[in-house]
Amino acid sequence: MTLDELDFHLPPELIAQHPAADRAGSRLLHFNRQTGEIKHHQSFNAIASLFRPGDLLVMNDARVTPARFNLIKSTGGVVQGLFVSQTHPRRWSGMLKNLGPVYVEQWLLLERGPGVRVRVLEKHDAGLYTLEFEQDQDAAELFERVGRMPLPPYIKRDKHEDARDEEDKERYQTVYAKTPGSIAAPTAGLHFTPELLERLESSGVELARLTLHVGIGTFKPVEVNDLNDHDMHLEHYAIPEDAAGQISRAKREGRRVIAVGTTTCRVLESQESGEELNPCAGSTRLLIQHPYKFKLIDGLLTNFHLPKSTLIALVAAWVGPESQKRIYREAIEHEYRFFSYGDAMLAM
Repeated sequence: MTLDELDFHLPPELIAQHPAADRAGSRLLHFNRQTGEIKHHQSFNAIASLFRPGDLLVMNDARVTPARFNLIKSTGGVVQGLFVSQTHPRRWSGMLKNLGPVYVEQWLLLERGPGVRVRVLEKHDAGLYTLEFEQDQDAAELFERVGRMPLPPYIKRDKHEDARDEEDKERYQTVYAKTPGSIAAPTAGLHFTPELLERLESSGVELARLTLHVGIGTFKPVEVNDLNDHDMHLEHYAIPEDAAGQISRAKREGRRVIAVGTTTCRVLESQESGEELNPCAGSTRLLIQHPYKFKLIDGLLTNFHLPKSTLIALVAAWVGPESQKRIYREAIEHEYRFFSYGDAMLAM
């Protein structure tokens, strides 16, 4: 596919800047892949009526680290940063913006982290730096306390502090988030509440959980028109034993497997077989685009994605390019809310 095929005009006012008042209060568009029919539901809770006993929902339980931070220069200037990983008691890596070469090797103060000083040691490609704490420090634990949620750039927040910071810490996280290490949320799962999950299980719907950590590559735009030339980012995942067994049984028994989110879909479709899965930990660079023969999923729950992105390419592969365009035209006409804090689409 080409980027031109994945482009569309989105009115800026449809980009959701905050979550719905209630998680399940977001809207839901249902696309029937067999008939091509589109139905609109005013509440995400309606999804319970679209499943049947025996369906298996597979979810990504990645937990988002509050990885955003600011460093203060001696001049008072601000360096914006994103924590990525730590491999040493003092050294860690992060993405920085507005540093300037003169500040490499100089000590900077961590905003919101009283007394914590950070030194930038080395610059790498794509805005990635090696940094060092003045003293031994568990970076993940530190940013859990003082960091802000790594919201995508299209969600606007004040640079230093925002009244919505605490709400973001709760709402830019699924209610079943468990495994820390992700720098972006698996947003299709943001709509579920504990009550809705309990209701689904009571009706005979089975739930399985795997993990894929979204990495810094998710912020990399597609810069080539032909998707075959795009260097897809590497992401790490794990399928635990219980989930592998649940998925394998569902496929053997002819039950539907529904992926909650594109991250879950990419993990499942990265497996060699669509019939018998083994527990495993691995990584994937899978880019799904039309035409693609899906091996494992029977349904996809997802949000509405950015134009010219690999995510919308995956959606186009699942429903077909013309159906994808029709769905998005209708979503815009009905003023659905788009992107991470937006509304949801179920296609099966």
